[in-house]
Amino acid sequence: MELLRDLFYTNRSIARKTLLSMAKNWPIVFTGFFYSIATIILLLTVQSFWILGGLVWVIATSALISNYLYLINTILNRGYFKFQDFKDGFKPYLRKVWSVLFIGYIANLLLDLVSPMFIASIGPAAFSLIIIVLTYIICNAIPEAIYQKYYGPWETVTYAINFVKENWIEWFIPNIVLLLIFYGITGSSISIFGIVSNVFNYFLSFGASVTSVRGLVIYFLGQLWFSYFMIYRAYLFQELSTSSRRKRLFMREF
Repeated sequence: MELLRDLFYTNRSIARKTLLSMAKNWPIVFTGFFYSIATIILLLTVQSFWILGGLVWVIATSALISNYLYLINTILNRGYFKFQDFKDGFKPYLRKVWSVLFIGYIANLLLDLVSPMFIASIGPAAFSLIIIVLTYIICNAIPEAIYQKYYGPWETVTYAINFVKENWIEWFIPNIVLLLIFYGITGSSISIFGIVSNVFNYFLSFGASVTSVRGLVIYFLGQLWFSYFMIYRAYLFQELSTSSRRKRLFMREF
């Protein structure tokens, strides 16, 4: 009963705050267009860097992720963001994002060493699905831990894992509900698969459907809900990481 009460009151409060934040910060919806175009340009130009192309790709995408996380953090702490915040956002979390991606790269190399024995027993498709699900569960709160906690890269990863372990019900139920609504809006299993399979989500990629008016409208609505989703996660992480269930229920009595 306490769990249900906590879920209801916590998410009711956060839903209201997120709606107000979206009303004040509606331009954040259009950042998805910028990130999409920037990624396309990056993909077209990174080949010219030859052997350094991978490094350029990691640095550039880390800067874009830093930019988006900085905007979300500004909304969370100040209530609104300005164009200057957008210009300033490429550097604050660049090193931390880059370092976390490097940790993920090392983990992927280690996984490649042991994966053949698992693939041989359960098959490549099942193995890939298991890895995606485990990554989604274990690493889900890393983006919020990066911009809300002042830890080093490795400590950020371990904190995010412990956060999920301690708050898995309170964290994942709202996340899954919001993802299902997103699926209902876009009707695209590819889009929702992209969100689930990536640790860092900061925009929705352009798809072939965007070439039509209907596809463009659906993309815009999807980006609108995606922005709401990410701001919601910011408030939810802040609430869960700074309080316990008992404390939240106790404070609502006053």
